[in-house]
Amino acid sequence: MSADLPWPALPSSPTVLVPLGSTEQHGPHLPLHTDTTIAAAVAQACAARLAAPVMIAPALAYGASGEHQGFPGTMSLGTEALRFLLIELVRSMSLWAGRIVIVNGHGGNVRGLVAAVTQLRSERHHVAWVPCAADGADAHAGRSETSLMLHLAPHLVDLTCAKPGNLTPLPRLMPDIIARGIAGVSPSGVLGDPTAASAQEGQRLFDRMAEDVAARISDGHVDQNGCLMHLRAVPCQT
Repeated sequence: MSADLPWPALPSSPTVLVPLGSTEQHGPHLPLHTDTTIAAAVAQACAARLAAPVMIAPALAYGASGEHQGFPGTMSLGTEALRFLLIELVRSMSLWAGRIVIVNGHGGNVRGLVAAVTQLRSERHHVAWVPCAADGADAHAGRSETSLMLHLAPHLVDLTCAKPGNLTPLPRLMPDIIARGIAGVSPSGVLGDPTAASAQEGQRLFDRMAEDVAARISDGHVDQNGCLMHLRAVPCQT
């Protein structure tokens, strides 16, 4: 169920999934709303796998994307504004929702998410978050995200513009990204190589993400960062 419904049609105390993405550059071949599209699709697929009544909230399309600010089209709230937004949103939703799970599609949101969710849980709100994660996925606008978008929205992917970006492992790049932003390490905005992406790989990645999120929600426990975990889960990144 979604926000298309009138209020009397909502069940009592539903689980609410809130997709959280971003509006930021994803190289010359992917749309600005890539993270939001992936988070919303994962939430939708996850809801179909859960037994309890689930509502999917309208996706939050703005996040903390300061590292991408060197590129036109990036629209960033920043970490503090994102934290305040999530706190006020969950406080409001808690008046009628049974459980709230934020489905995060952008790594830059994690600091704000952790700060908001840990505060909200200290206020006794029934809220947690989950990442859209898969083992082996690359960093940004590379093979993984391009494959996912070829599966979810192929008409928005321009493979004629897809070129390899910076292939250095992300942990080694992070000091430079923090100091100079993504533009300082990749003129195209790409981290990874999107040229071998395929819709078939995207479907496999997507199915693993949706299964992982559904399993965390069904039988997971909440860690110290407010993230739902289960035995097979990809660890939450902080």
